[in-house]
Amino acid sequence: MTTFRKVAEGFYVAPQLEPEDFAEAAAMGIKTVINNRPDGEAHDQLSDAEARAAAEAHGLAYVFVPVVTGGIFPDHIAQMKEAIDSHEGPYVAYCRSGTRSCHLWALVEAADEDPDRLIEAAARAGYDLFAMRPFLKEIHARGGR
Repeated sequence: MTTFRKVAEGFYVAPQLEPEDFAEAAAMGIKTVINNRPDGEAHDQLSDAEARAAAEAHGLAYVFVPVVTGGIFPDHIAQMKEAIDSHEGPYVAYCRSGTRSCHLWALVEAADEDPDRLIEAAARAGYDLFAMRPFLKEIHARGGR
């Protein structure tokens, strides 16, 4: 069973989900699953199609926003924001370790939320975002623009 790590009210990040994790997500009241892991990254991961089918089988909305490790670009941030804005929460976003998903969450939230609070929330969930602090502060200062 995969551990869902709460980074904010109604938002969790997680490492790679397994088929049984979609039932757990639904039981927790999660409404939307966001997959940040590209297909084919590892031989043992669920494909986009398999994850989508598992989510739908449990009544969950599913969004595919794939990001290659170390390759988060502005279009990924925009896609993640759209995934959140156009779907009902609570949410769980996942990738191999949860790190990319946590980074994307913080990059989206930085427009409206104090970057230091985001860094603290991520740390409580086991993720270190301190190196992103200057970028998060820049996004916050611009209000996401």
